[in-house]
Amino acid sequence: MKHEIIFARLPEIEPNEIIAHMSDPRVAEHMPLLTSEWDVAAVTKFVETKEDCWRRDGLGHWAILSNSKYVGWGGFQREGDEWDYGLVLKPESFGLGTRISRKAIEFAFADDRIPFVTFLLPPSRKNLGALTRLGATFVDKIEYDGATFLKYRLETG
Repeated sequence: MKHEIIFARLPEIEPNEIIAHMSDPRVAEHMPLLTSEWDVAAVTKFVETKEDCWRRDGLGHWAILSNSKYVGWGGFQREGDEWDYGLVLKPESFGLGTRISRKAIEFAFADDRIPFVTFLLPPSRKNLGALTRLGATFVDKIEYDGATFLKYRLETG
């Protein structure tokens, strides 16, 4: 089956879609910073925070659609002088991660603002072959908001 991947904006997604997505324990398994319940107020705050990034930096996280259906969110967020890429898919769409990431990385290569991309992955993520195939290299283990992450970097400039 062909999957047409579209990057849209998070306000276009019904809050209940995001609530169901972010409340799935299979999603939380690899998100050590996901510690609170998701409800309409949490989604409203989340979407507004991500939209603030768009207003501030001209880039941020997208809602990701496959064949016009919401499958998750992800994109680039400025962290100091770095552009961090993140992707959070619904469990039934985990298999689309490489395809979506390739499309996002193509965007980064074409954008002069992004000389490199960083990736922060929890140590629970064991299958990192896709990152290596993209050309990312391991930087270090880091602490972020009290959790440990594996940091990778991909040169795009």
